[in-house]
Amino acid sequence: MNFLLKNLLWPKSHPLYLHENFLAAARSAPATPIHFDKPLNAFPELGTHTTYAESAQSVAELATRIIEAGIAPGEHVGVFKSASFDSYLTAVALSYAGAVPVMISPHLTADTLSAMAGRLSDPWLIYDYTTESKIKAVETVKPEKKIDLIELQRGSVAAVAPPAGRRPMHDIAYMTHTSGTTGIPKLIAHSPTSMGWRVTWQRRILSLVDNRGIAAFHVSPVHSRFNIGIASLMSFEFPMLVIADPSEDNVEQLMRCYRPLTLETHPNDFMRWASLVDKDPDIFSSVKYLHSTFDAINKSTMFAFLRASKYRMPVFLQVYGQSECGPMVLRAHTRQSLRFTNMRSMGVGMPSLTKVRVVDQNGRKRRRGEQGAIEMFSRGRAITYYNEDERFQSNLHGDWWNSGDVGKIDRFGSLWLHDRQVDVNDGIESNLELEDVLLDQLPFLNEVVIVRGTDGGPQPVVSVVDGKEFDWGEWWKCVSDMPRFNRPIIMRYEELPRTATAKVQRRQLEAVLGSGTANS
Repeated sequence: MNFLLKNLLWPKSHPLYLHENFLAAARSAPATPIHFDKPLNAFPELGTHTTYAESAQSVAELATRIIEAGIAPGEHVGVFKSASFDSYLTAVALSYAGAVPVMISPHLTADTLSAMAGRLSDPWLIYDYTTESKIKAVETVKPEKKIDLIELQRGSVAAVAPPAGRRPMHDIAYMTHTSGTTGIPKLIAHSPTSMGWRVTWQRRILSLVDNRGIAAFHVSPVHSRFNIGIASLMSFEFPMLVIADPSEDNVEQLMRCYRPLTLETHPNDFMRWASLVDKDPDIFSSVKYLHSTFDAINKSTMFAFLRASKYRMPVFLQVYGQSECGPMVLRAHTRQSLRFTNMRSMGVGMPSLTKVRVVDQNGRKRRRGEQGAIEMFSRGRAITYYNEDERFQSNLHGDWWNSGDVGKIDRFGSLWLHDRQVDVNDGIESNLELEDVLLDQLPFLNEVVIVRGTDGGPQPVVSVVDGKEFDWGEWWKCVSDMPRFNRPIIMRYEELPRTATAKVQRRQLEAVLGSGTANS
């Protein structure tokens, strides 16, 4: 049987141990470069250019300091620091030491952090100067277990400690968290086995990409997507460009300097960077493969980047998934296919690894074309919400996970994503679809979010591209054949409340509107 077909039908996976994957890549391809747009706070010795081998040595030295600080195998260690690649390196070092990294977004408040830490088992907390003020207010972590990462890195290491023993393959080895749009974020627990299946999913995609080109990315380092992505890239020995600062000026400089072959970021960052494509398409001409997940993205943004590429057949890969299940459904877009594509059509699952279905309120499978709740099956599903297993189990129907999203499956088997279940507006099949249309047809906008207004009706909240004016005539012309909206509220892009992955927090935005503090 053809090897590729056999791998699709009966895929194999290996448990992912972060430090083992990292060290194996460093041994296999020691000189492979990693580039940064600024030095890492915790690893200044790496500068802005390092290699797999050099960074692996720094990881081993940090792991030795972690062990010497008294962190024992199996202990929970919150990583609450500035959003940068050294968050991931710290997680790898903790894995080396046998501890359980708990990745926590630095955007969260001290009260939220305190509540999350209170769910853990007598945790440690690693921080840096950007989060120090919040750490002081956290009372659920003992003072002696709060570690300044920068201070920890000072001083020399006499001899590197050997790696601790492996965590059991089905035990908790890594934690991330939900976005917390409806309350305190839930701690998502991953095992080496669940992470390994996600790497298997990612490696199928990367096997089709030329690893001689640089892989550039700007992705939240506390999201499960980050550790799976880096582990997968390193297993294929990709040179990497890590973008910490997503500002247009910085991105333009990096793209011109490094000329990456692949580029991944959050949809909202792609939408912002589209202004650079308008300015000069050559900025992104080297990019052949584009990748976006986390949230919806509109067609005009995809078109802009695909048209900018110098390649005959560039690809924009759109992935739909969730932190609990990992990447689920994918669709590859080209310049040609986008002309006939509705952006609500997300594609299909990965054979033998992931699949989706749509069910009614009683859990019965809906016919194709009928709207319902989206449920997911994933070999890489997380194992629980830490200390909230009842909440996790309540989302399961056998092997199927209730995504919290609403959509349908069309006659070709493609999943259409309409909305989050909590975001549904009466009389509107899909807020996301209308948002796509508005962004595609009104180039002066760089964000459109339809939420519930203070009167209960659909309320558009928009932001305008820097240097452009809101065109009321074009707005009313565009919405004339849409469901009736409230008058749009205009806010600056930076004023919109967002998660660590740049999604707009719709419930929080509704609270802002209800308080009367939003601009109009």
